Amino acid sequence: MQQQMQWRQREHIQDVVRVAAEGRLPPSQGGRDAVIRESWTRCVQQHRLDPTRMCEPLILPGHQLREHQERVEELLHIARHGLETLYQQVAGMGYCLLLTDARGVTVDFIGDLSNEHSLRRAGLYLGADWSEERAGTCGVGTAIATGQALTVHLDDHFDATHIPLTCTTAPVFDPQGRLAAVLDISALSSPHNKDSQHLALQLVQMYAGLIANANFLQRYRRDWILRLGPSAEFVDVNPHYLLALDAAGRVIGHNRAAQLLLESEAQALPLIGQPFERLFEARFEDLGRFVPFRPSDQRALTVARSGRLLFMQATPPAPLPSAAPQLAARAERPLPAPLAALSGGDPALDRQIERAARLANSSVSVLLTGETGSGKEFFAKALHESSGRRNRPFVAVNCAAIPESLIESELFGHLPGSFSGASGKGKRGLIQEADGGTLFLDEIGDMPREMQSRLLRVLAEREVLPVGATKPLPVNLRVVAATHRDLPALVRAGGFRDDLYYRLNGAQIQLPPLRERRDLDWVIARLLAAGAEADGASESAAGQEAAAPQLSPAARAALQAHRWPGNLRELRNVLDYARAVCSGGVIEIEDLPDDLLAGASAPAPDADQRAAHPASAWQQGGEHPPEAVLLLQYLRAAQWNVSAVARQLGLSRMTLYRRMHRWGIVSPNQQAGGVE
Repeated sequence: MQQQMQWRQREHIQDVVRVAAEGRLPPSQGGRDAVIRESWTRCVQQHRLDPTRMCEPLILPGHQLREHQERVEELLHIARHGLETLYQQVAGMGYCLLLTDARGVTVDFIGDLSNEHSLRRAGLYLGADWSEERAGTCGVGTAIATGQALTVHLDDHFDATHIPLTCTTAPVFDPQGRLAAVLDISALSSPHNKDSQHLALQLVQMYAGLIANANFLQRYRRDWILRLGPSAEFVDVNPHYLLALDAAGRVIGHNRAAQLLLESEAQALPLIGQPFERLFEARFEDLGRFVPFRPSDQRALTVARSGRLLFMQATPPAPLPSAAPQLAARAERPLPAPLAALSGGDPALDRQIERAARLANSSVSVLLTGETGSGKEFFAKALHESSGRRNRPFVAVNCAAIPESLIESELFGHLPGSFSGASGKGKRGLIQEADGGTLFLDEIGDMPREMQSRLLRVLAEREVLPVGATKPLPVNLRVVAATHRDLPALVRAGGFRDDLYYRLNGAQIQLPPLRERRDLDWVIARLLAAGAEADGASESAAGQEAAAPQLSPAARAALQAHRWPGNLRELRNVLDYARAVCSGGVIEIEDLPDDLLAGASAPAPDADQRAAHPASAWQQGGEHPPEAVLLLQYLRAAQWNVSAVARQLGLSRMTLYRRMHRWGIVSPNQQAGGVE
């Protein structure tokens, strides 16, 4: 038996070596399909894997596994029931289940533990790394590379170590269309051909979709959720397509099926941000006729470009819980005040804050990741102020801002006259300045590689050697690093030292982008209050009292509809501008920057066209600014009583009429030739 396996492995290696020599495997070789052939080629040419080197599976140690699990903690909780249900259907058939993160690391596992030793040796176990870059062609890694469900059966695998295995996988996508996880059904062996895994492929695709949909419904329970399908009888119980809309009627989330169907309707534009009216022949403000209590066969609508008929159930946003229970629950948690002050109740950020609180007084290095402007330096300062080092220095270093020629002397300091142009008095470096406190290394991914080895010595030895010195100086500091870049990708590309990455990545905390935060209203209120407080010093000298301005409903809707690519930094700039130009203590829609409003709306008809056909913009079903949609909703709710709406919004009737004219909103009474 062992000799037969060795023979199979030798034959397999010869096949793969042919890929290395010729750059591709002939289609006739082994009857392998194109996906497998392309993966083998990718393994040789792109990943630089050696087909003659048989690698044992890599099982990550416990602390690294926990880091991967913490990054997908919410999805893990949601997916667990799906894994257990699926395993009940395949138990006794020799299969085990793996759920990996988007990097290919197994973060959950269900299998027959009586066979634990064999499963672990094969890598079918918790903590196994099944990325294609490391393991070669395999179910998980190749599903990540292609975004497709597939079976990698026996000698489809690249590495000869894995040719006894059969692995069937399907990707799990998040509501933004990104790959979030991979669901895998694997067995240690199979006496049958690849077609025998067809049922496994159907099951894994179905449960991957169920997990993705459950994740979607949990995330968008506070928004409009649209359930769509081709069957009136099944749309309420098993919808095929899912969409989430914000208050302005724009898509903020979708499942994979909806993405594949509707991105073609959006003329190849990303589905996120598309208005409801562009995708369907219906109006956002008429979603009330699609609510569940109406018979499903009366809830039909047409896809805009294709004319395809679908049935829909529209569920309005669940009401927000009152602030008092949220604040009481937060008060019960033993969170340090500086960290607790960073969130207004966003679940993703709260989890990261709770983790940071547990790490506050440890010596573990922390790596903060997140988009530019998402508040990494604020988080680092709060972590410092929540620790026992709060009375010692917090020194921030922007590794991307210091000229490369000066970064060595700025970080490590220098002795008098140690290099041309050096100060005659010498200089303490920023690392020494942070002695006893926290050193915050922002944009660490932009640090020159030659400086990385010197920084590694500081972290490993806790000592610094100034330029020109021969004796190192001890330092006692906590290191917090931050980046918006993909450091693992930089490591693979040779732009960042792997040993420094692992030293910095004692614990990784990922900050959510502003567009995904559920506490946006709270963030806006905090920034407005902080701006008013900053203005207070100058105004109090003149005998005035500064107060935070209020947001009009239209202005608030515009802020909520914006995608915030610049995150907190962009929001602060927008609010500072609006506070400066608003009058009467209320920020109106026209007080917001023009570029923000331009990004939120499509080009409007020109003035002559609006004057001649004031209702045409709405009649044509075009794209409308969120503030216009909101105003129309107010008018319809008040049965077109303009005076009542003006009182509600705190506007004069003339101002309200001007806005109606600007957006082409005409009362039905006027359109019918009557008067209001």
